[in-house]
Amino acid sequence: MKNNSRRLFSLFLLTIVAFSVYSLVQKGQEYIGKDYFDSETFQSKLYEFTNNIGPLLLNPIDADEAKKAITVTDNEIEEHRTRYGSLSEQIENINSQYEDRISAAIDSKSTKVKTALIKERDAKIDDITKNFEDDEYIKAKIIDSKKRAIDDYVANVSNEKRDLLNNYRFFAFKFTDVDTQKTTTFGDVDSPAAFSIKYGKGRELLKSNSINSNYSNYDGNPWYDDSDIVSTRLEPSDIDQALIDKTYQYEGLITIPKNALQYAEFATDYKAFKTNQIWYSIIWGLGLISLILLIASWKSHKKAILESNNATHWIHKWSIDVRIISLLVTIWALFIGLLLVEDGIEYSYYRISVYQLLRFGFAFVILYLIIWIFLAQLVSVLEDLNSEEKLMKAYQNSLARKTFEKLQDLFLNRSIGFQSVILLGIIFLGGLGLAGALVAWHLFLIYIPLFLFILLPATLLFLTRMSYLNRIMKETEQMAAGRLSNEIKIQGKSALASHAKNLNDLRDGVRTSISEQAKSERLKTELITNVSHDLRTPLTSIITYTDLLKKPNVTEEERNSYIAILDKKSQRLKTLIEDLFEVSKMASGNIELHKQRVDLNQLLQQALAEHEEDITKSALDFRVNTPDGPLHAYVDGQKWWRVLDNLIVNTLKYALEGTRVYVTLRQHNGEAEFVIKNVTKYEIGENVEELYERFKRADASRHTDGSGLGLAIAQSIVDLHGARMKIEVDGDLFKVTVNVVSVY
Repeated sequence: MKNNSRRLFSLFLLTIVAFSVYSLVQKGQEYIGKDYFDSETFQSKLYEFTNNIGPLLLNPIDADEAKKAITVTDNEIEEHRTRYGSLSEQIENINSQYEDRISAAIDSKSTKVKTALIKERDAKIDDITKNFEDDEYIKAKIIDSKKRAIDDYVANVSNEKRDLLNNYRFFAFKFTDVDTQKTTTFGDVDSPAAFSIKYGKGRELLKSNSINSNYSNYDGNPWYDDSDIVSTRLEPSDIDQALIDKTYQYEGLITIPKNALQYAEFATDYKAFKTNQIWYSIIWGLGLISLILLIASWKSHKKAILESNNATHWIHKWSIDVRIISLLVTIWALFIGLLLVEDGIEYSYYRISVYQLLRFGFAFVILYLIIWIFLAQLVSVLEDLNSEEKLMKAYQNSLARKTFEKLQDLFLNRSIGFQSVILLGIIFLGGLGLAGALVAWHLFLIYIPLFLFILLPATLLFLTRMSYLNRIMKETEQMAAGRLSNEIKIQGKSALASHAKNLNDLRDGVRTSISEQAKSERLKTELITNVSHDLRTPLTSIITYTDLLKKPNVTEEERNSYIAILDKKSQRLKTLIEDLFEVSKMASGNIELHKQRVDLNQLLQQALAEHEEDITKSALDFRVNTPDGPLHAYVDGQKWWRVLDNLIVNTLKYALEGTRVYVTLRQHNGEAEFVIKNVTKYEIGENVEELYERFKRADASRHTDGSGLGLAIAQSIVDLHGARMKIEVDGDLFKVTVNVVSVY
């Protein structure tokens, strides 16, 4: 609570000092050590009075003398003659002006009106014709026009003289023409004066001309009277230049009598100056006292003013660029606040009332709050600028940088980026063009075709794209919800159309993934079932025959038979488990290959020789076709022999008795191709890919002794070698093809 009070008091002193410094810079030169008669307000009044006193009061123009000095140049005659074009053009213009009016009079059978119009038209044509025939005729018209301009000026001078004496009645003067010694007096110059300025007698003389500067500098644009005779306001070319250039010199004085200070025209400004002078003196005094208090206990005031507070912490949450912009806006607001306080002082001279005090107090509170906000923002900005690390962090979190990065994403697809910028630019310029056309109606002639052929098509294209984007978003929402039946319609070749195609491909991929997942779940279930069955069968036999061996009344012959069965089932269980481990290691890639240059022809002959006895007993007719020479490949000989062995064993188990088995090894397109095909004894389903799965057999009833791992092991070995293995089924014809790169 104590810190808050100190902060409020410190800000109060700082506000007084800030306004004092501002007002000292703005008003110090005007009020310090100065009197009202030194003020800019009074000096401008004095200048205006002395500038107009000559042509309006001391030496006004003599109309008769000015008319005698009128001159007309050849250029003026030519300009007057051809102002509206050539003779034929002017006559044609006059005829066109009266043609409709005369026709209307004829239609209404108004003979008098027709006659009058024709007479008026012919008079104007005669006048224009004379302009081109007689220079003196034109000269007379111009002189007459200039005379009227002089009369108008003299009449205006009379009005301005009256206004000058009314507005500046607090001035009194007495001047004597140096040349003619003519004296002109206005007001009481002999009474005690509050202000006095003298001319002549060692001082500068008052100099003036007869033509008021407001008229002599007039641009001379023409005006027209009812008789169509061109006239101009008074300008140097209207009269003799010597009359214009003549300068009158006066000596004398201008005073403000003390008894004239009561006039409202003077008293208001005088009182305002004195009142403001008092106010600013008080403010500068308070500012000096506040500055002394701040300096005397600067450490405590500095801590109260500059330490972080709740406002600083809240502002610090903004990005650095937002804070800097906000700081600049606050600086602008600070000057507005200073002007509000100054305004409250400047107009307090009318009368000091409760309203004036409230107005000044409100302006001061506004300035106080602005300074408080300014300091909070300044502290927050400086905290991020006092070290390179903080500055870099502030830059990384700046709104400008984030916005720039997001705008860069607009051009990740350049087509969308450029089209968006162009379409929005066209729509913006279209709105700007409409605003311009509403201001200047003739621009509609340009705007309408641009609207029809550029703005309208661009707007329709933009709305069409937005509609298509909404459709894509809706369909994407359906996909996210798992409804994959609807395909997004592809419209055109835009970036949105490409995106729709990608979403359709993603939908197809998801559907395939779901199908594969379902298949994987089914195969997983079958795998568990098959593993359980194939492991349980020999294990059940082992348990059964072990229990039989435990019986005391078992004969020796039965015992030997039971032992033989136990040995066979144990070997089968061992083989099954070893195959399972091996195919698992191969599937995970956790196996090392020892590749070398191997003769595949010789390796096939060895594999067939290993199973020669089984082939003979099987009643199958093996037709083997191998090359005459060696066929080499870079493989692990032991593992590749396992592939051939598994395929031959698979054929012996599942080939139909009495049929032929074709075994082929050949060189084909730089590869060694091994093919084995036979007629199956069991029906094989259409889904050939499932035969690669572990524990999957062509014999679905599982009557054979196979483990169901043969093809899976063979496939894994082939994959580890980077080779290919393909199974084809055509009815009962079963065919396996293995390809591996051959070497020489």
